[in-house]
This record gives sequence, C-alpha cells and structure tokens, in this order.
Amino acid sequence: MTQPIFGTLCVIGPGLIGSSVLRRLRTQPELVGRLIVADRDPAVLDRIRHLDLGDVITDDLQEAVKDADCVMLCVPVGAIAPVGAAVLPHMKPGAILTDVGSTRRSVVDALAPHLRNDVPYIPAHPMAGTEHSGPDAGFATLFDDRWCLLTPSADASQVAVDRIADFWRAMGARIRVMDTDHHDTICAMVSHLPHLIAFTICGTADTLAEDMRAEVLDFAASGFRDFTRIAASDPTMWRDIFLNNSDALLSVLDRFSQDAAAMAKAIRERDEQTIVETISRGRRIRRSLLENRQA
Repeated sequence: MTQPIFGTLCVIGPGLIGSSVLRRLRTQPELVGRLIVADRDPAVLDRIRHLDLGDVITDDLQEAVKDADCVMLCVPVGAIAPVGAAVLPHMKPGAILTDVGSTRRSVVDALAPHLRNDVPYIPAHPMAGTEHSGPDAGFATLFDDRWCLLTPSADASQVAVDRIADFWRAMGARIRVMDTDHHDTICAMVSHLPHLIAFTICGTADTLAEDMRAEVLDFAASGFRDFTRIAASDPTMWRDIFLNNSDALLSVLDRFSQDAAAMAKAIRERDEQTIVETISRGRRIRRSLLENRQA
C-alpha cells in the first residue's frame, strides 16, 4: 500500500483552489489519510459538508490545525500572514505550513516574525484558476499540467520542500522552485498585468456614453469577451494581489505603457513594419504557449 504524503491535511479557506485540492484528494484517497477543512464562514462550511469534501469541518482554526501534518492556507493573499500567525502557535512540531498565494514577498515578510524553527514554511503558488470563486467553483483536474511555483527560503528543510513538491505533483502539477522576488516579477507579467488590463478595459467600456455602451455589450467580439472573462474574477482577491505585489506590478505596467505608446505611434505614423513585427511577436508567444501545454 502506498504511504500517504500526509497523514492529516488541514485546508483553511476552501475556495476555488482549496476545494479543487479537496476534490482531487477525494478521487485519490491514498494521498492523505484525513482531511480537515476550516473556514470562518458558516455558509462555506455548509457547502463543504454538502459536497462531502472533508472528514472534519470546523470554524475553529486553532483546533483544526493542532493534529495536522500539513496546514495549507488557501485564503486571499492579504489574509495569509494574519491567519498564519494565528495558527502557527497551535501547530505540532514537525508539521509543515504552506499556502497557495500568488504574491510572495509581502506575505513572506509579514509572516517571518511568527515562524517557528520546528514548523517549516514552504510557500507554493499553483498557477491555475478560473474567474469563479467559492467551494462550488473547484474541480479535481484544475491543476493538471499547470505549474506550481515553490519559493522556499534558502535555509528551508529539503525534506519539507520535497513533500510539498510531491503533493503538488500528485495534484497533477509541474514543479518549479524559484526565488521569491523572481516569482513576483514573473507573476506580475503573466497574470497580474493581464488582469489589471482586463479590469481597466471593462471599466473603459462601462464609462462610454449610454447608447455606445449598449452597442459595445451587444456586439462584443471574441477579443472583448476574453477580457470580460477574467474581469469577472473575485474583487477582494485581486485587490489584495495588486496591493501586495505593487512594486513588481507597477514596474511591468510601466514597460507595457511604453510598448503601448510605441504601438500607438506606429499606427499614427502608419508604420507598417512596426505593426507587423508587434503582431508577429504576439503570434510567436501564443505558439510557444501551445507548445508548452499552457494554452
């Protein structure tokens, strides 16, 4: 019989990511012996009970973590450090604390004063998701062929890093270990900036004169529809991401603004070569995503 990766796993915050983890584990019960699910929202816990995604379901975070071999924080990035600080004193020695946050530096710095030498902290970021949120949004195959980025500190326990890596491989993900600040810069470019642009474009459409706005929505083509899909994402989650990764996000936004201005100049001056080169570069990026199974 295969040895479980964790005897007991506690998932705090069973939204899209957390409930997808739980669903995957229900299909592969050999990976974890017991599932504890915790949240402060009674409605969320009711849904988890209805969906049968936990063996123990509770609103008592301190009680939830005390016997866990791994505690996974699936809360918005702005809540990771406060929740982590609240549960760390109640975790047993040797247990692993991890999370699924999409920003790293601000979380690591805020949580650092509360960390314990006998509880390894291994941050993880599964780069998977949809525009939907909550326990009903999850699905067991969410992480298949997606990247999960691990950003352990230089002195982190290699045994703990390997266990978290093994866990996410079992979820279907591919693993990459990288530096905290490098992670934040990459995610600002490939995730945070596209969402910022999507929210902004939808806001621009919403401020058009009423008659034009109605036509924009009536005749929305595929490009605009693609933007509105990610613009439907959870406002609280993305507020926290933007504020917690502001330096990296503003840096790539400045670069994007320069490139957008250059494209505007090319259109204004009818610079066909620059226009074609910019479009061709975009096509190459798209092909590379397809080849890398990320599209």
